[in-house]
Amino acid sequence: MQDLHGFGGAALAFVVAFVAAGLFTAAFKLIYQWVTPYDEARLIREGNVAAALALGGALVGYVLPLASALSNTISLTEFCAWATLAGVIQIGAFTLVRVTVMKDVGARIERGEIAAGVYLMSISLAVGVLNAACMTA
Repeated sequence: MQDLHGFGGAALAFVVAFVAAGLFTAAFKLIYQWVTPYDEARLIREGNVAAALALGGALVGYVLPLASALSNTISLTEFCAWATLAGVIQIGAFTLVRVTVMKDVGARIERGEIAAGVYLMSISLAVGVLNAACMTA
């Protein structure tokens, strides 16, 4: 019977962590789309691969540190702090690229330039991997 009680506690912890991570991911996606100078939802509906690559890269780049935080934190409060920091870093990376390296990123994504989408995706993934590595104990 103790195994069932142990599983119940673990299952509850899983549900709480999964829901928290899902909510943070949804919030990140909304904020990221608000920050970008183009309408990802419309562009992706229209078949714009560059927009899909950029947004997909940002999402994966954000979720990588979330997974690391889930593995390395001991409380929901600590996880929330790391999740918030991961979002700030990811959006900061996009903003830095937009302001310094690719000032015309909005126009390039709207035109569907795959190279711009792949570049943004690569930056997001690189930032996410580094961010995740820095969150380990």
